[in-house]
Amino acid sequence: MGYCQDDQLVNKICDLYEKISKLETLKPCTDVDTLFKQLVSTCIPPNPNIDVTKMSENIQEMRSNLIKICGEAEGYLEHHFSSILTSFEDNPLHHLNLFPYYNNYLKLSKLEFDLLEQNLNGSVPKTVAFIGSGPLPLTSVVLASSHLKDSVFHNFDIDPSANSVAARLVSSDPDLSQRMFFHTVDVMDVTESLKGFDVVFLAALVGMDKKEKVKVIEHLEKHMSPGALLMLRSAHGPRAFLYPIVEPCDLQGFEVLSVYHPTDEVINSIVITRKLGGDGNGVVHDHIDQASDLACNCSTIHVIMNKKKSIIEEFAGANEEQLT
Repeated sequence: MGYCQDDQLVNKICDLYEKISKLETLKPCTDVDTLFKQLVSTCIPPNPNIDVTKMSENIQEMRSNLIKICGEAEGYLEHHFSSILTSFEDNPLHHLNLFPYYNNYLKLSKLEFDLLEQNLNGSVPKTVAFIGSGPLPLTSVVLASSHLKDSVFHNFDIDPSANSVAARLVSSDPDLSQRMFFHTVDVMDVTESLKGFDVVFLAALVGMDKKEKVKVIEHLEKHMSPGALLMLRSAHGPRAFLYPIVEPCDLQGFEVLSVYHPTDEVINSIVITRKLGGDGNGVVHDHIDQASDLACNCSTIHVIMNKKKSIIEEFAGANEEQLT
């Protein structure tokens, strides 16, 4: 096989990688579901002896490929279930429990909210950005509906089909349809508008390798407001075969406030940071108008109009600087 060391756990992961890489498709089906369930169950048990950063170049190469495969499969899975959910005649959000990992998102979102609450000093974020929201934006939906019930959420994804189905998912909800917006744009093209957010979430699979991840973080550091919070997802131990790792040294310009490594079925670690230079309360209300008037050059903004039960696409052609 060429990739594997003697470690039994790593050997098993390598074996699963070989089988997964030979699949004809990564779209949901019996073979795909079975192999990825085996992979997840193999990687979930905490193992402090596993440090992927210290493994051989062959293992590093396999891990990098596996993370990309997992990301592609996750996208197909979310598209599949988002399409199923939007087929319901009533509110699709009433059926989120059909998604097999929904309970994981409930737990993850509660953990993230608790960490946010601990570091906001009693303030409530008015505007939240989620970068890499995908076709099934469960974190935004759970946070908006259960924890941050007055906050406005702006979801960013580079894939127009993901945003289209995600927007349909919340379009019939009388509350979230008024507080949740979807922007089709590469976050590297979003600049001034980032200053308008109190909290920015960065999805685990935005930047699938170290170089790409650090590039995105540096961009956020350049354009976020001082004092704003950046929430990131990382991975620890064998879970790092599924998702990229974010280390404190990757977060130049941010103060690392907390790092949390779950030991249950929640896979992602949570890193919460604050952009240096603020007053420490993590809220940047001076810039709220910039987020409210958000428009990104050459982006598609999906605005959900609940009364019409439809999605209106506005094509913003003007420069951000002229509109913020």
